[in-house]
Amino acid sequence: LEIKCSYAIGKLWVCPLIDNALIVTNSNRFPLLIDPQGQANKWIKNMERKNKLATVKFTDKDYLRTLENCITFGTPCLIENVGEDLDPTIDAVLLKQTFRQSGIEYLRLGDSVFQYCKDFKLYITSRLVNPHYLPEVSVKVTLINFMITPDALTEQLLNLLAAKEKPELEEKRTKLITENALCRRQLKDIEDKILAILSSSQGSILEDETAIEVLSSSKVLAEDIFNKQKHALATEEEITIVRNGYRPVALHASGLFFVVSSLNNVEPMYQFSLIWYINLYLNCIEECETSTDIEERISNLNEFLNYSLYTSICRSLFERHKLLFSFLLTMSILKQRNAIIEEELNFLLTGGVTLDNTHSNPCSDWLNRKSWSEICVASNSITSLSNLKQDFETNYIKWKKLYDSSDPHLLTLHDDWVDVTDFQFLLIIRIFRPDKVVPAIVNFIINKIGKKYVDSPPFDMEKSYGDSSTTTPLIFILSTGSDPMATLIKFAESKGKILDAVSLGQGQGPIAQSKMAQAMQSGAWLVLQNCHLCQSWLPTLEKNCQERFGDAESIKSSFRLWLTSYPSKDFPNWILQNSVKITNEPPNGLRSNLLRSYYSYPISDPSFYTACSKPKEWQRLLFSLCFFHALVQERRNFGSLGWNIPYEFNESDLLISVRQLQMFLNEYQSVPLDALLYLTGECNYGGRVTDERDRKLICSLLTSFYAKEAYEMDNYKFTSNANYLIPSSASNHSQFIEYIRSLPRTPLPEIFGLHENADIAKDSNATKELFAGVLLTLPRQNVVEGSSSATFALDLASDILWRLPHEFKIDVVVNHYPIKYEESMNSVLVQELIRFNKLIQVIRSTLQDLQNAIKGLLILSNEIESVYASLLIGEVPNLWMAKSYPSLKPLASYISDLSERLQFFTKWIQSGQPNCFWISGFYFTQSFLTGTLQNYARRCKIPIDDLVLNFEVTEFRDYDDVKSKPIEGIFVHGLFLEGARWKYNKGHLTESYPKILHENLPVLWLKPTTRKEKSTELVYECPVYKTSARRGVLSTTGHSTNFVMDVDLPTILPPSHWINRGVALLCQLDY
Repeated sequence: LEIKCSYAIGKLWVCPLIDNALIVTNSNRFPLLIDPQGQANKWIKNMERKNKLATVKFTDKDYLRTLENCITFGTPCLIENVGEDLDPTIDAVLLKQTFRQSGIEYLRLGDSVFQYCKDFKLYITSRLVNPHYLPEVSVKVTLINFMITPDALTEQLLNLLAAKEKPELEEKRTKLITENALCRRQLKDIEDKILAILSSSQGSILEDETAIEVLSSSKVLAEDIFNKQKHALATEEEITIVRNGYRPVALHASGLFFVVSSLNNVEPMYQFSLIWYINLYLNCIEECETSTDIEERISNLNEFLNYSLYTSICRSLFERHKLLFSFLLTMSILKQRNAIIEEELNFLLTGGVTLDNTHSNPCSDWLNRKSWSEICVASNSITSLSNLKQDFETNYIKWKKLYDSSDPHLLTLHDDWVDVTDFQFLLIIRIFRPDKVVPAIVNFIINKIGKKYVDSPPFDMEKSYGDSSTTTPLIFILSTGSDPMATLIKFAESKGKILDAVSLGQGQGPIAQSKMAQAMQSGAWLVLQNCHLCQSWLPTLEKNCQERFGDAESIKSSFRLWLTSYPSKDFPNWILQNSVKITNEPPNGLRSNLLRSYYSYPISDPSFYTACSKPKEWQRLLFSLCFFHALVQERRNFGSLGWNIPYEFNESDLLISVRQLQMFLNEYQSVPLDALLYLTGECNYGGRVTDERDRKLICSLLTSFYAKEAYEMDNYKFTSNANYLIPSSASNHSQFIEYIRSLPRTPLPEIFGLHENADIAKDSNATKELFAGVLLTLPRQNVVEGSSSATFALDLASDILWRLPHEFKIDVVVNHYPIKYEESMNSVLVQELIRFNKLIQVIRSTLQDLQNAIKGLLILSNEIESVYASLLIGEVPNLWMAKSYPSLKPLASYISDLSERLQFFTKWIQSGQPNCFWISGFYFTQSFLTGTLQNYARRCKIPIDDLVLNFEVTEFRDYDDVKSKPIEGIFVHGLFLEGARWKYNKGHLTESYPKILHENLPVLWLKPTTRKEKSTELVYECPVYKTSARRGVLSTTGHSTNFVMDVDLPTILPPSHWINRGVALLCQLDY
């Protein structure tokens, strides 16, 4: 009753979870509250304010002294923002390990012994969204989940909306709740009084006049209370009907909040508090267009909230995440309309999860295995696409038109497929043209909620500043190439404000703390730059902000705190949730990058631009250098085709290269190209490059720009495309800018040195990133036996276990293939089997543990829960990958690939060494290659260090064509060419076919030879990688976890052509 009264008068408005509140106030053990939105924190502070609540953190230096005082004097204490581990020092407090001495109760805390007051209350709160507390912690506290639920938030938002729209009704409702609670209390008092009289009465109750009077008056009072309650109930029903008219708005707003709160799973800096969201919600109610028609008012409120939220959130997001948020927003709105079918959404994000596809692909010449598998899965699991497989087999020519189209997302499907919904059309695009899913989703968003939700609002410093206050900092979330200081200085000048800045780093924390105190008193603006470089001081910054912002009246109103930081998991959540977050990324695109370079200092400075003694060479080579600078940055968009590692080239690389270019031109009579190539390619830009193949690439790219023809030839073309050249007509800064503005907005891959298929790879990667982001935001599935997800996981685990063979018997294999000096392959075989046995054991044990956990026979650990989550979305669990060979395949393909590898070794054990080895099937490929060299070295009595491998691409297109082993060396198969194809009739590399991203390389002959005898013909040293990610790390053996070797492939084009193309051999594909 007390809690219900408190709720009515507003003390519990942030705590609609009455059950939780009852547990907190009545439990025997002290409560530990999971409170990511800060609701419990606020409720506890409101409830215990009159009792002199003390608030501390484990990071406070004197928190034990504060806790001791609270225990001694019986005042409540709140320990907030705890992690998954509690300080063991307070175990005695949690367990209430008191003892009596001289009739007084005492408690020992560390080395201190002090009196224990029974009025003492302890509250512990955690901001973690999904903490995992060990049983040792859980048994010491009452663990309560105070995380806001959709229903609870809907009620809160409905209360706020009703108070704004119908204040008189909400006031009347509040009054009724209070009166109802008081009536219940009176009834309780009457019942207690009657029971007391009955228990104390002696003799006949009918002869006790006092008792009869009390009973009579109680009856009258009870009847009066019942009548009041009956009237109140009728009135409350009328009010509820009016309030429920606005419930669609509250439901809609509640759904949107959970979309926003899920963004921190995508990027830790995307944190937004419930208080911030409620303030935005209230502002929308006030600013939205009014209407007397309730349906129109609801529609106006929903639309106004949608766009207000979109613009507020978008300024905090990186460009790559803005479409993701728009899609999540659209999905939330459609789910509330029941316009999304879960099975269709799951298929769109994962492509379905199945281990078997026994149907043969009728169009294997143009449709890849992944697309065919998804057609079969969709036909079996999605009701609306049940006829897809049958229709494809019958009308594959019509489907090929969709596949071949340059804009498949704009086409209308044929025959019976014309009437598919917009969402089902996305599924079809995913199957046939995954590279066009992103533009298809853009069209989907436009059709469902409007074009303005795919056009990001422009950067508006004035609006961001208006949303800040003395206690609301502004945070610039930095990205590569962005530096907001110039913009901020200019904005401060326009406002007539004093701007002070501190660049954080080692030892700068106390200086920043001092300057912040001064700025608060003087009303100046303070910028704390590069907060990510001072992570150890960030908790101190958070504490200072909490303490100082709590007393806003002592801070001068003109004060503003500005922070800049790259994304960091260690950035304080409290500051992120109570700040205005801003991103201001540099413009993307080759043309925008060139313009930014020409407008930057010192190129934009006329005195510097005209200071070269060789103006013709200077201007042309400067344009070449700026073009090169833009190109190396934009190649990052193509993933591993562009760079093995995405380096952060920035303006400082360009600046030093520009100054060196001018210096060398002024000091030398002729242009020293060799010196410029070395300094720019190897030092300035190459200094950031850590991968050897990337170093070759950057030097190869630079030779096209720092070339003699660049300043001697008129209209020198960087590529065969006539759009990209050095304009001979341009002779000054403004003319070069005019030419840059005339360049195409969207450049072709050719200008980057890549094949046209690179666009397909880039767009496919964009699709994967978008879906991966959506999957990160989905709510976690509970492991409950009997649920659809648990049943699916059980079936899938059983299927995998059925396919998984027993471990290899190493002792039996060693007997058949003993370690011999003349045959190193026996050692390679045994080592491989040992590695695969460990992987099989991990897979089997985790799946069996998962089955037992779902059935309730085993405690669900974090590791097993992560396996469960991975199985549901068709991903390989991280627990397996820790023991696995490198792979980027989804779960179904991974299991098939693993089975094939195990069958390869089983056949080797049973039938002896194969005529042609599957090089992709080895766990540690380098040991296999070393074994090949070692066999030859021992047979020919040559030191292994003097040997290298020669390579010959044979005429065998398939390993089955190989009928015998080679005289020397070995045959291998299983390699895929990326970025080029093999011309069989000519025996050299050539350009890929359109839309064919990967091609099988014929059987390769690896021939050991001495270094002196190695072939010197024109070849491209093609790197071999285990996965398409290409990047790896050095293992303990000194080998890369991804790079295998360089294979010499004949070419009639210069090797630099294939270097620029990013051509490589892969041991496995991603599907």
